[in-house]
Formats: sequence, C-alpha cells, structure tokens
Amino acid sequence: MIRQLQILSSVALLLLFPLTAAAQTANGEPPPNVRMRIGPLFVNPTLALTNAGRDTNVFNDATNPKDDFTVTITPATDLWMRVGPSWLQSNIKEDLIWYQHYASERSANNSYAVRWVVPLNRLTLTPTFTYTNTRDRPSYEIDTRAERLDMEYGGMAEYRLFTKTFVALEARRQTTDFAQGSLYNGTDLHDELNRTGDAAIIDIRHQLTPLTAIVLSGALSDDRFPNDPLRNSDSRSVAAVIRFDPAALIKGSASFGYRDFKPRSPSLPAFSGATLNVNLNYVLLGITKFTITAVRDVQYSYDITQPYYLQTGAAASITQQVFGPVDVAVRGGQRQLQYRDRAGAVVAFANRVDTSLTYGGGIGYHLGRDMRIGVNADHTQRDSPELDHQFRGWTYGVSVTYGSGS
Repeated sequence: MIRQLQILSSVALLLLFPLTAAAQTANGEPPPNVRMRIGPLFVNPTLALTNAGRDTNVFNDATNPKDDFTVTITPATDLWMRVGPSWLQSNIKEDLIWYQHYASERSANNSYAVRWVVPLNRLTLTPTFTYTNTRDRPSYEIDTRAERLDMEYGGMAEYRLFTKTFVALEARRQTTDFAQGSLYNGTDLHDELNRTGDAAIIDIRHQLTPLTAIVLSGALSDDRFPNDPLRNSDSRSVAAVIRFDPAALIKGSASFGYRDFKPRSPSLPAFSGATLNVNLNYVLLGITKFTITAVRDVQYSYDITQPYYLQTGAAASITQQVFGPVDVAVRGGQRQLQYRDRAGAVVAFANRVDTSLTYGGGIGYHLGRDMRIGVNADHTQRDSPELDHQFRGWTYGVSVTYGSGS
C-alpha cells in the first residue's frame, strides 16, 4: 500500500502544471486557446492519470479471474508550425500501463501523427502519416494484450467548387503487423490478422455554417492478408456524414452509410447492409454534458472458421454538475458481435453472437477550468456460447486529467 501511495503522489505532483489540450482544425491552424508558443511552434501538452486502482479481472478470464493494482499515465502533445502559407500539425501520445504483480501486462504504447495542410488557391493538399506501436487488446473480441505495429499514410486533394462546396479525392494505405508469437486461444495473430488495406475515397462537402458541414462520401477498399489469403476481401461503401467543429455547441460527427463487403473466397458469405459511426457530445446550460457513441461495421476475427463478425453497439454517458465544482457521471453501453461462418467449417456454435455490456459511474471535482479529479467504478461483462469468451469484472480507482474538456 505504501508503494501504491508513493506512485499516486508522484503522479499528482506532475499534474500540478497547467496543461491543456486542443482539437485539430480543418484548415490546419491552431485553435485560439493554445497556451504555449515557442517561436513559430505552437504547443499544447496534456497529461492524464487513469485507472489508478484495482482491476478485478486482469486477463478477462472466465473461470479464474486475477486481481491487481494498476496505473495508466497518458502524456500527449499537439503541435502546430506554420511553413510559408501552410500549416504542419503533429500529435505525440504515449500510454504507460503498469501492473503491480503481473509484469507481463505492463507496456509503453506510443503513437505519432503528422498532417500537413497546404493551401494552393482553390486547391488544398493534405498528406498524412500515423504510426502506432502498441501492446494492447486490438478489439472487443481478443482479450490478449498483443504487440503490434500499425501504420497509415496517404493524402487528400480538396478543390473548392463554389463558395461553400468542396470536392476531395483521397487515397490511403494502412498496415497492421502483429509480432510473431502473439497468441490468443492457440492462434498466432501474426499469421491470421497481419494485413494491408488500401482505400480510394471521394467526398463532396458542403459547409452549411462555419461550424457545421455535410459530407457525401464513397469509397472503394480492399484488405490483403499475406499469411492467410483466404481472408482477402473487397468493399464498396457510401455514407452521409454530418460534422461539427470543435467550437460548435454540438461537437463531433455522425456517419450513416451502406457497405457491400465481399470476401474473395467463395467459402465466406458476403455482407451488404447499413453501417454507422457516431461520436457526439453536447453541453446543456454549461452544467450537463451528454456523450454518445455508436458503431455498426464489419470487423475481422482471429478465428479462421468464423473469419469476420458484424459489430453493432452504442454507449452513452451523462455528466451532471451537482453543486460548485462537483459533478456526477453515469455511463453505459452494449455491443453485439455477430459472427459469420466459413462454408464447410466445423464450428461449435453456428453464427455465434457475443454480447458485451458495460456500466459505471463516478464523482468528480474540478480544480479550475482544466483539471478534474475523479473517483470511478466500471463493470464489464461479456456473454457468449463459448465459455472461453465469457468474463466479467470491475475496475475502480482514481483519475486525474488536464485539458480535453476535463
């Protein structure tokens, strides 16, 4: 216990420095609330302490859950620099995850993103690059903290047709590379899920107001698995998206679309249907914050007999200021994983459906505009016909955050 208190005290001292986060802007410029400037460089650092407490099921085990004390520290920095008429944006982030007893679950995950917004009269060019080196759970299906390297690079050319209407062409490539020996239920994720995905996208964007845009988007994409070509697939998709600027009353975006997903192997069924991706938040009268997320789309499974599933789910939270600097938060969510069977494969449960349920809440205390100290408790459970995929457990502890709407 003494060692745990020393860790929390050390982190708390770090959090006494005034840090704040800023959202990326469409034209590449830093938002007006950036607090640090070093010559031509604008800098917004953030720091968060989360999950400083107990995890009652470290390995998401169905029959023999293990308990441990854990701490996650996440330093991050947004940077902007003007280069002639253009803006260069960057984000640097690291997750430091520590467990007291189970050293195998400790990790230092880092990610880097670069975006260069280059305006050329009516044409804007935006090359992008992201790099993530992590050892975490790659999906709601896989409980192993698997080491992998994700990279994505591409570019967009956007042309202004009219005063408020833009047409954009985008191309990007994403690679996922699991480390050899990343095992889950006896399956090497390196052999089954390493892949390269290419996408070509066309967008038509209409700027309804300075803070709200509607986008019609169409995409052709493919995924290729070098170690397991039976998983190769092609997709066509369309979507209507509404986007809100970070300075708007409602923030985030909501996308409603349709995907035609066709595996190249005739032994796999295709999927054609609606897709959804929502991430919105709204603050009512400055004291009540609503957040909602929702998703419906195809995800790849590690299991070759059921190579993909349709993930459908939603989550919501409400944070209410009760008096002065004190607030109370409640949250919950549910997800379904609907598996598709390979023709002729022997499966224990045909067209299996797994369900994940989360709920929890907490009490927070604000120190000024940017800092929030909270006490949280969250429960997660997954139900499945497969015993190995069932689990339930609690995480509870202290969180301290600066910036990011804390």
